[in-house]
Amino acid sequence: MKLLPYTLLSFLFLISLNCFSQETLIPELIPVTTLVKVTTYEPLTVALDIQPTRSFIPLSHWIKKNSLGFYISEIAFVNWSAGGTSSVSGLVKGDFSKVYTRENYKWSNELIVRYGLNKQDGIEVRKTDDALQLNSTFGYRQDTISNWYHSAKFNFNSQFTNGYSYPNTEIAISKPFAPAYIFLGVGAENINKEKKRTFYISPFTFKKTLVLDQRLADQGAFGVARAVYDANGNLIMEGKRSKTELGFLMTSFYKKEIFKNINLENRLSLYSDYINNFGNIDVDCDLLLDLVVNQYVKANIGTRIVYDDDIKSKKEVDGTQVTQGPKAQLKQMLGVGIVYVF
Repeated sequence: MKLLPYTLLSFLFLISLNCFSQETLIPELIPVTTLVKVTTYEPLTVALDIQPTRSFIPLSHWIKKNSLGFYISEIAFVNWSAGGTSSVSGLVKGDFSKVYTRENYKWSNELIVRYGLNKQDGIEVRKTDDALQLNSTFGYRQDTISNWYHSAKFNFNSQFTNGYSYPNTEIAISKPFAPAYIFLGVGAENINKEKKRTFYISPFTFKKTLVLDQRLADQGAFGVARAVYDANGNLIMEGKRSKTELGFLMTSFYKKEIFKNINLENRLSLYSDYINNFGNIDVDCDLLLDLVVNQYVKANIGTRIVYDDDIKSKKEVDGTQVTQGPKAQLKQMLGVGIVYVF
């Protein structure tokens, strides 16, 4: 029994020695210093193909701009010691434009109409303006960079009602289609959008002058061949009602805002006939200043200068119309009115 404690002590010593001599079952913890990229997963989305209920309308190659205006000027006197005559003037003006543009093609169309009246105390209503003008130009260019177009131009000018040399209102000095002018030719046109300028030149342009009133045609008005009479004044041959010319035409158009709310517009046309006195130039210049008050109210100042060697001026002398030579024609106008653009 005395050996039992020694035996137990020896047994415990052997067990402890055996435990420390075995490898550990728990791995050693090693610090991690490497960055690990963590990938995030987005939710899966599916695009829905929703068809619209309305079909798409293709873009039009036509660009239109229309304006219709009414201008008025008035002056009235009541017991005015310095004297004066009350008067009122009205002018209706329409400008309708439609342009087709596609790649290297351009087709411009413009219709201009004007009609004005004036009324003064004790005097009948008189016409102050009367114009009907149609312009159409078709052009083709070789590339989209060039400003030059091979063009064909058509132009028509006439009036709506009879014209008189006031105060004589019995005998008309002009009528609808008496005269009427038709220009048709081919040439080259330069269109510069940045400078707001259009320039057209044509070496071959036919000009047709129509005088469809026989009385005016017999007088040789507006350059047509007059009637032929014998020595006793009997009519042998009626006057021609038309005249055809071939000549050189140059036109230009310029429009720009020169100051804030002040627009300058200029139209110029020069024509010379090859056969009949080449170098004698017909001039038609129209200068207009538009002063914009607001979207609908505008004021304008306009001047037009016309010279045509075939147009003979007429003057009233003792109740008789006397035909004079050609003179430069000048017209000036000033008005304030309402303009509707659509």
